[in-house]
Amino acid sequence: MLVLNDLATGYPLACLESSIISATRTAASAVLAAGALRAGRPRPRRVTYFGAGLIARYIADYFRRTGWTFDEVGVFDRSPDYAARFADTVRGTAAARRVVTHPDPETAIRSSDLLVFATTAGTPHVHDIAWFSHAPTVLHVSLRDLAPEIILDSVNVLDDVDHCLRAETSPHLAEQRSGSREFVAGVLADVLTGELVPPPDRTTIFSPFGLGVLDLAVGQFVYEAARRAGTLHELPGFFHELSRY
Repeated sequence: MLVLNDLATGYPLACLESSIISATRTAASAVLAAGALRAGRPRPRRVTYFGAGLIARYIADYFRRTGWTFDEVGVFDRSPDYAARFADTVRGTAAARRVVTHPDPETAIRSSDLLVFATTAGTPHVHDIAWFSHAPTVLHVSLRDLAPEIILDSVNVLDDVDHCLRAETSPHLAEQRSGSREFVAGVLADVLTGELVPPPDRTTIFSPFGLGVLDLAVGQFVYEAARRAGTLHELPGFFHELSRY
């Protein structure tokens, strides 16, 4: 749930169901990062999704809606049923020439130049640095999939350093392992302004903790669009009293 408050009075002015707002914001930031991190280079031709849930579907759809196409879209999920259903969903679009389900994590990683981690993992489950020897771009949306040694061996871009380096995320574990934050190359804003240009010969990992202010921005956009369209559902008499005395 997302509640928007009036800036002048503090009173809530709108209550929105926000799972889709959050999913859309997550997808938008991930796709924006994918384009920015590979600026000046050809777009990736093979993408694989780790985790076949709602967030993965929204990211895949956002790629499609913003004009991205791939030679191959892959998916790996611990549930073969989820992986198959995700593959069928993507197969029904024009976003890829080929859609495959990968049998194991190593095959999924080695066969892709763009990886999207959107799982519910609470601790790292990918540990082998050698799987990343081809220097893919990684959208580490779920934040806790990669072992610290992989983080420390890569170019790391975050959305906000203080947010990401807490709550036992992979970057947080890397900070604890290394004793410093030197492994952080910068934030996405640095990439967008050209201050940071990730080298093409190293794995680049984008780890977005997700900023609540972005959900507020998308929520305000949805509210204004509904207001202009005349589709707001007003609740007369919602507040018991509007005067102090």
